[in-house]
Amino acid sequence: MWLAAIQLVSGRNWQDNREQIAAELALLPSERPLLVLLPENFALFGERQGYLDGAETIGEGPIQRQLAEWARDYGIWLVAGAMPTTIAGSDHIHTSTLVFDPSGERKGHYHKIHLFDVDVADNHGRYRESETFSPGEEPVLVDSPFGPLGLSICYDLRFPELYRRLARTGARVLLVPAAFTAVTGEAHWEPLLRARAIENQCYLVAANQGGTHETGRQTWGHSMVIDPWGRVLASLDSGRGTVLAPLDPGLVDELQRTMPVLDHARLL
Repeated sequence: MWLAAIQLVSGRNWQDNREQIAAELALLPSERPLLVLLPENFALFGERQGYLDGAETIGEGPIQRQLAEWARDYGIWLVAGAMPTTIAGSDHIHTSTLVFDPSGERKGHYHKIHLFDVDVADNHGRYRESETFSPGEEPVLVDSPFGPLGLSICYDLRFPELYRRLARTGARVLLVPAAFTAVTGEAHWEPLLRARAIENQCYLVAANQGGTHETGRQTWGHSMVIDPWGRVLASLDSGRGTVLAPLDPGLVDELQRTMPVLDHARLL
């Protein structure tokens, strides 16, 4: 079993981003089963109006049709990191992860719970996702051959209670698509990722945006795969590319047997 994260430097235009993704998918190794995670904003990386104009209804639209086709053509589990999706009757939208199996069937989706409303000392400065997006309400697990997949998006990473809830309900692989800023990423990205893997005894796959975008925003990159002991198995500093590492289900079982932290947890 293999886990992969595709790192991109996405722009405003879906067709250009589509070409970036297609180029990486064409380079995938032949081993299966293979899970491939795309980063946050893989389809559209821009400003508020672009997200509103490009949002699709869950189950409809050209972006989702292409994702399903890629999953079928390559025989992979494809996790579409995060893309804008509509909310009926609202002038806000969700940012959503969608999971497709090798037949192209959508097996589940997750709406980002924690919205990035912060000030960062970079060239963008002010981030207010709540001006465009509405938060999701529920954690989501999706069954797969790799074990249950715990879904999350970017800023969720700073909220360990979400991951503990996913782990306590059976997650064995945690997925973190992101567009972490260069400033916050340099300071916190890897420590937070490794902590979430260690404390929950799960594999963790993190796909980040990794460069300077059309908007001038700078993202940190360093997409990686981490094992349940906290070891970084594969990583990519910046630019477009794919990281790949094997999954050993026995390692999760061994750690949960020899150090049963979930059973020992007393403050729930």
